[in-house]
Amino acid sequence: MFGKRGNAGANHQVQEFRAVALETALPAPGIMATEAARLPRDILEPKRSPVEAPKPLMPLREKNDAYYDTKSQVFAALIDTIDLAQLSKLDSEVAREEIRDIVNDIIAIKNFAMSISEQEELLDDICNDVLGYGPLEPLLARDDIADIMVNGARKTYIEVLGKVQESGVRFRDNQQLLNICQRIVSQVGRRVDESSPICDARLPDGSRVNVIAPPLAIDGPVLTIRKFKKDKLTLDQLVRFGAISPAGAELLQIIGRVRCNIVISGGTGSGKTTLLNCLTNYIDKDERIITCEDSAELQLQQPHVVRLETRPANLEGEGEITMRDLVKNCLRMRPERIIVGEVRGPEVFDLLSAMNTGHDGSMGTIHSNSPRECLSRIESMIAMGGFALPQRTVREIIVGSVDIIIQAARLRDGSRRITHVTEVTGMEGDVIITQDLMNYQITGEDANGRLTGQHVSTGISRPHFWERARYFNEDRRLAHALDSMETAKA
Repeated sequence: MFGKRGNAGANHQVQEFRAVALETALPAPGIMATEAARLPRDILEPKRSPVEAPKPLMPLREKNDAYYDTKSQVFAALIDTIDLAQLSKLDSEVAREEIRDIVNDIIAIKNFAMSISEQEELLDDICNDVLGYGPLEPLLARDDIADIMVNGARKTYIEVLGKVQESGVRFRDNQQLLNICQRIVSQVGRRVDESSPICDARLPDGSRVNVIAPPLAIDGPVLTIRKFKKDKLTLDQLVRFGAISPAGAELLQIIGRVRCNIVISGGTGSGKTTLLNCLTNYIDKDERIITCEDSAELQLQQPHVVRLETRPANLEGEGEITMRDLVKNCLRMRPERIIVGEVRGPEVFDLLSAMNTGHDGSMGTIHSNSPRECLSRIESMIAMGGFALPQRTVREIIVGSVDIIIQAARLRDGSRRITHVTEVTGMEGDVIITQDLMNYQITGEDANGRLTGQHVSTGISRPHFWERARYFNEDRRLAHALDSMETAKA
């Protein structure tokens, strides 16, 4: 059946793999393995189209204990049957087809009573277990899911349209879940086990992964995945979603274009990284950009990008590379912009220093609930680094470094909005002075419980970065964007 696919070498591998598999297949009463091999293929295998259509938006069905019992038996027989060394030499698609064929043989040999749909579901699940991420695969295939939260083998929750709901997905046991966690983190050179039970990693598409394993997680491994959409969002799409107004989006484009130093502030899940990705679209193609992240998530499209990632300590507690190490090293790499995925600690001082020393247009994100709180958190993180500087000096460094704070928020209905675009203008005495260029005002709630509101101008006609905009020939466009916001307000 598979002799017509691929070249002669691949065909030989497939035939050798099939021979090993069928020689070791477990026979059931009444049917020997050799007899099963001679049965017509349409008896052993349900007919299916050559290209199976993905089912990204189908509701997830709860599987009962009988299904998992059958799956365990088939999976055990498959592991006893296949030669993993031969399997590893095959292309992933060829390997998936071979596993499907052998699983069909095992089902026929063992006389399991299953409908065609159940058999197809079992085939997909076992292929995912062997070659993919097991029960997570159907969740990862759905582009409408923003977060996957696995609380042990029995409970899996997902976030859809800003709301968290329980899914019908579960794992065979905690060991299977831990094996999948280890498979994920090993792809980026990290590990998770009893000696290192906390791990941050990423999937190949950039999705953020966090794992915490026993003994810290009492009820079994806890896996959290912040999924990235396959199609990267743009400011135009954020406008369609209502996260920002058209005039506000134009203002953000100008801010990115004229190389303002930007801090994106927001709570967990408010869309900070998504917004940072959107703003990087307006960086010139000839600029050298260096990104520093704990786990590489940013998806910059510019040709001249250097991506750096922190490294945890090894088993002996040595070899750790912190975010501060990366940011300090960036200054020796001739960057034009430095982008820090998330600022959590003393590295904020090094980022401010970079912003202050000719690396205009640098960006970073910070967890905070308002622009004013963002400034306070920057001060606190500098103090965490042990810098013995007077408070006024710290604030002068902040004022000289940060130009714009963009506040993102996740509202109680699950929607995400850009609520403030705030400018840092200077100091009066010991107080940092800021002014809002735009904010979001909630006006009510519709019949479906969704909040309604609008982005309005605060009436500032000449922002503090006006001269910078004029230098980049963006002053007319900036005036138009501010006028458009003021008109929309009226």
